[in-house]
Amino acid sequence: EVTVPMAFLLALFWGFGRLSADREITALKSCGLSFYQIALPVGICVAVVLSGTFFLTLYVRPWSNAALKQVLYEVAKTRATAELKEKTFNDAFEGLVIYAEEIQPPGTFLRGVMIADSREQQRKNTIFARSGLVIINEDSHLLTLRLLDGTMHSVEPLSKSYQTTHFSIYDVTLNLATILAETKKPDRDPQDMSLDELDTAILQKQANHVDCKAERVEWHRRFSLPFACVVFSLIALPLSTQAAWSFRSHGFVVSLSVILVYYLLLTTGETLGKKGVLPPAVALWLPNAVLGAVGLYLFRGAAQEKRFLWFFRLVGA
Repeated sequence: EVTVPMAFLLALFWGFGRLSADREITALKSCGLSFYQIALPVGICVAVVLSGTFFLTLYVRPWSNAALKQVLYEVAKTRATAELKEKTFNDAFEGLVIYAEEIQPPGTFLRGVMIADSREQQRKNTIFARSGLVIINEDSHLLTLRLLDGTMHSVEPLSKSYQTTHFSIYDVTLNLATILAETKKPDRDPQDMSLDELDTAILQKQANHVDCKAERVEWHRRFSLPFACVVFSLIALPLSTQAAWSFRSHGFVVSLSVILVYYLLLTTGETLGKKGVLPPAVALWLPNAVLGAVGLYLFRGAAQEKRFLWFFRLVGA
């Protein structure tokens, strides 16, 4: 969603820069059109791009981020079950060695299971079970190996004790960190949440007196970023209608300069907002406020037929 306002800025510079270089802007003004009338079609385009960017930030990006992590999780599940091979000592899971005499497709039912569990330094467990089931918890993104009808032999080397436990059901949680560390995160990333989920998370954390700066920063980011289209149009339109410069080289230089300043302000604002140096609302709307003020000055000046040669000297164009 960041690239849409940036592409819109470059399109304005190139489009109106070409019109200006070909003296089309001068021809329109000689026909009696004011700068505001020339800018009216751009305002319609801004409304369309603004709506599209809102759709991207509020719906598409959270959905795509969540969908990507779900795909990665599905890959992790597939790899986890694929790592279990019958009549083979499988050591894909940290601290566990799993042996199964038979694995029935699609790899979630096992017969003749033996597990050597060395995840605890003070205690070593060897487990034998008649059968086992691989259970997938979609909410916690964990895989559990449920063993049925078996025996666990426990040895504590320091105390030299030995214990035998018979069970009908025993669950062994399989750690996916070695396969996909991302699925272990207990909390959802604010970037993956919908707007309603963000609101709920903020209210819950505020009620529990838990830090919610990351969620508030993300909330304001989704609303402030689309308005970059408005800010960029206020800057691009006055400068691109100046007829004294080459639209190709200078337009690209000015576009790059504006994009760089906006990106620096945006990333700085996000950092300051998450650290609590600035309120999230101030931090995330600061880029629009700063560049918007510059844009309004340029827009008003262009309507009064002012020249902005100082600006091009400033950016080296």
